[in-house]
Amino acid sequence: MNLVEWLQRIMVGFGAEWVMWLMIGLSVISVAIILERAWFFWSLRDDLVVLARDLRTSLDDSIEAARRRMEASPSAEAAVVSAGLAVAHQGPDAADEAMAGAAALQRMKLERRLAYLGTLGNNAPFIGLFGTVIGVVGAFDALGQAAKTPVAQAASQAMAPQAVMSSIAEALVATAVGLAVAIPAVAANNFFQRMIKSTLANTEALTRVLLAHLKSDPAFAGAAPAVAAEPRGKAARAARQDESKKGGAGEEER
Repeated sequence: MNLVEWLQRIMVGFGAEWVMWLMIGLSVISVAIILERAWFFWSLRDDLVVLARDLRTSLDDSIEAARRRMEASPSAEAAVVSAGLAVAHQGPDAADEAMAGAAALQRMKLERRLAYLGTLGNNAPFIGLFGTVIGVVGAFDALGQAAKTPVAQAASQAMAPQAVMSSIAEALVATAVGLAVAIPAVAANNFFQRMIKSTLANTEALTRVLLAHLKSDPAFAGAAPAVAAEPRGKAARAARQDESKKGGAGEEER
C-alpha cells in the first residue's frame, strides 16, 4: 500500500463529518466572542458631543471639575483624558505622554479577542474546502469500488450512484458550513474594527482639547520647563559651590 492509498483510506474512513463538527465548535466560540464584544462596546457608549462640550466647560472652571466629569463617563475616551488630567499640574508634555500611554492600553482592551474573529473568517472557508475535498475523495472511491464489482452483482452496482451522490452532498455541505461560519466572523470583525478607529479618533479630539487648554494657560504652560530647568542633586550642589567660589574671588579682587 502506497502513501496515496493510505491517506485515501483515512479520508474515506473518517469522512467529512468531523470537519463539520469542528466548524460548528468554532462557530460557537465565534458567536460567544461577538456577543461579548458587542456588550463591551455597548457598555462604553456615551454622547461624545456632549462630553467634549462638558470638558471645555469644566476646564474653564478647574482641572478637578474636568476630572470629575471624565470619571463619570464610561467611555474609553474619557478614561484617556482622565489620565492626562491626573498629571496636568506637571505641564502639557507630561499630560500628552500620560494620555498616549492610556490610549495604548485602551486600544488593547478594545482589540481583545478580535484576532480570533479575523483568523476564523480567513480560514473557515479553507477548512470547509478541506471537508469538500474529503467528500469528493469518498465519491471517487465509491465509483472505483463499483467498477471493481462483478457484473453478476447488479444490486451492488445499483447502490454505487447513491454512495457517490451522498459523498458529493456531504462535500457541498462542508463548503456551506465553512462559508456560514466565515461570513459572520468577517462582518463582526470589520464592524468592531471600525468602532475602534472611531473611538481612537474621538480620543484624539478630546486629548487635543485638553492640551490646548493646558498650553494656553500660563499656570500650566510653564510648569514643565521650570521643573526641567531646576538643577537637582549633585549638579545643584556643584552649581552652588561654583557660585560661592566666584563670589569669594570677586570680594578678594575688591
